[in-house]
Amino acid sequence: MATKTLLIVAHAPSPNTEKLAQAAYDGANHPDIDINVILKSPQDTQPEDVLAADALLLGTTENLAYMAGLTKDFFDRCYYPVLEEKQGMPFALYIRAGQDGTGTKLAMKTITTGLRWEWIQEALILQGEWQEVFTEQVEELAMTLAAGVEAGIY
Repeated sequence: MATKTLLIVAHAPSPNTEKLAQAAYDGANHPDIDINVILKSPQDTQPEDVLAADALLLGTTENLAYMAGLTKDFFDRCYYPVLEEKQGMPFALYIRAGQDGTGTKLAMKTITTGLRWEWIQEALILQGEWQEVFTEQVEELAMTLAAGVEAGIY
């Protein structure tokens, strides 16, 4: 019986970003990994969800060289309520970027540094025109985070 929880917060405003959110969920739910996986949109995620999680995978789009507004809203609502209790939480990020994703990545680094969350790897930036391989990359990222949390590596 799973005792640890991975929270996936995925902004998915299009069919392709919905595929990415589903790939994250599927990767974390690999049959060999015993972990609770919760998938929520940024607007439906509350501070209590973050407080109950052992790790967080965030997916966002790049909008005007910055994170999606709903992703920013998630941090606006959750930052201070989780600040003291979730320091050191394992974290991973994927960005669906039509451009280069650097503005979004920089903003995320700033926010998560303040929260003192631990990045398990550099941000996965899914750049340019849509490619089906993006779903495989997100699935692998989610699987890596989930397996590491289950094993106590993160």
